[in-house]
Amino acid sequence: MTTPHIRPARAGDDAALGRLDRDTWSPLHAVQPRPQPPYDPFFDSSHRPEDFLVAEGEDGRLAGYLRLVPPTRLACNRHVRQIQGLAVADFARGRGVARALLHAAFDEATRQGATRVTLRVLGHNEPARTLYASEGFVVEGVLPGEFFLGGRYVDDVLMGRSLT
Repeated sequence: MTTPHIRPARAGDDAALGRLDRDTWSPLHAVQPRPQPPYDPFFDSSHRPEDFLVAEGEDGRLAGYLRLVPPTRLACNRHVRQIQGLAVADFARGRGVARALLHAAFDEATRQGATRVTLRVLGHNEPARTLYASEGFVVEGVLPGEFFLGGRYVDDVLMGRSLT
């Protein structure tokens, strides 16, 4: 796979993004149980197409997505965007898709007037934490044992980086 094409999501991506989301579900990053049929739509009033960037492979298949949103509705927090979801299809793993989505998110956040990007990641998700650190994110806080997953307590790690 060459560098993926990154674009804003469209309403018509709903079914493909829903499949991608279910196919990439993992206890490494999920705090919700594995989705079971009947499946809810991927997009809803809180998860709008305009909140997502998608990566397409050469064949047009969706290779990944990233959700970028304001962390709150507060005016005093308007300068921050938060990544609230990043997934890459199995066929596209290890090919720079997540990194390309992050770079596109930085550009989009800057375009929206943001000066910071934050995210939350589970403490045991070392591959994601390594990727984020390589892209300039630093640990800004840890909520120890915030989640009880798979019979054990897991930390919730807040990471952030400046866009300036």
